[in-house]
Amino acid sequence: MNDATLAFIHRHRTDDVHSLALKAHGHDDVDLPMALQQIAGWQTARRKLPSWACIDGLRYPPHLSMEQCSSEDTARYKTRLVERLLATQNDTTEGEEPTLTDLTGGFGVDFSFMAKGFKRAVYVERQDALCQLARHNFPLLGLSHAEVCCSDAETYLQQMDKSTVIFMDPARRDAHGQRTFAIADCTPDAAQLKDQLMQKAQWVVLKLSPMLDWHKAVADLQPYVCEVHIVAVANECRELLLVLCQHPAAPLEVFCVNDAHLFRFSPSSPASSPVNCGSAAVPNPPSPLYLYEPNAAIMKAGCFAHLSQAFCLQPLSPNSHLFLSPALSDAFPGRRFTVLSVCSLNKKQLRQALQGIDRANIAVRNFPLTAPELRRRLRLADGGPTYIFGTTDAQGQHCLFICTKM
Repeated sequence: MNDATLAFIHRHRTDDVHSLALKAHGHDDVDLPMALQQIAGWQTARRKLPSWACIDGLRYPPHLSMEQCSSEDTARYKTRLVERLLATQNDTTEGEEPTLTDLTGGFGVDFSFMAKGFKRAVYVERQDALCQLARHNFPLLGLSHAEVCCSDAETYLQQMDKSTVIFMDPARRDAHGQRTFAIADCTPDAAQLKDQLMQKAQWVVLKLSPMLDWHKAVADLQPYVCEVHIVAVANECRELLLVLCQHPAAPLEVFCVNDAHLFRFSPSSPASSPVNCGSAAVPNPPSPLYLYEPNAAIMKAGCFAHLSQAFCLQPLSPNSHLFLSPALSDAFPGRRFTVLSVCSLNKKQLRQALQGIDRANIAVRNFPLTAPELRRRLRLADGGPTYIFGTTDAQGQHCLFICTKM
């Protein structure tokens, strides 16, 4: 990029890109398409990759690559994951360098964070434009040891040396640009390559769509899967990570991650449900009574019996995925509420329970009405300190839990 383009980017990088595209005439010495791409990329990085946005000189790819790249939060989680794997390493021969090979480099966000923990790190990407960006950006990110190879994953896998960790994030769009989710529909197909991958690495970390059923993903990649990581940020599932190793020595473990909360369990360990940890009768609840709503990672994992057992919580009903307890648990991975009252949809009960309440945050679980329909029926505005859960109890009765958030 010439000096005029760089100056234009720096001067306008906080401006609205669409307005800038319409108004930015009379700058013949500016590569306007490139400038707009860099401005849009930096604005995305400021939200998604704040530490990168602070580094002058980084170059950003087109919108699709920025949209698909990992966030800084999820990249840092993967970094901690591979650091833990390296700490348990026991098969490396003396003097052998720990090596990371990223077979689907993309914009290089995951690679750049993980690579700092390895003496040798190889970035593989089939798009030459992204490889050029990587060669420019990696030195600015402190990755002078990173090797950049322009190749497709399957070709490089066949000829590569053994690596300590292989990371792969298969492309989840088909030839027409439509999103895909199943492992077999992604490029490359990790299930088809699993034996080759395990011949080349001590561990393989696969990043998959959070839309996938993790049980099916594990089945497709057996017998190598040793860990499943369901990663959520701000209560939104972002990634499904599977760790593969040659000879899993322990039962499969599932890690449910949401920001600072981590809940781990083994699907093969027994968990009884429901757990009877005290009376939580509806509609005559004890006082105090607390309602627990699992976070998105727990919901994705479906580990409700394990959760109930670990925190001694009473499931409200088999299909509501809400839990009750007369005791308060500070460590619960999700939201916690103090139950003020429980009522049916009987008009008299509703009038009494909602007295003095003119607005509320409304959610439904296993309930015949949607949240907007329930709001209209209750004639309540949105917001305020009150939370109302419409649900169905263990006896099949529709009821409302009126709560305040802890």
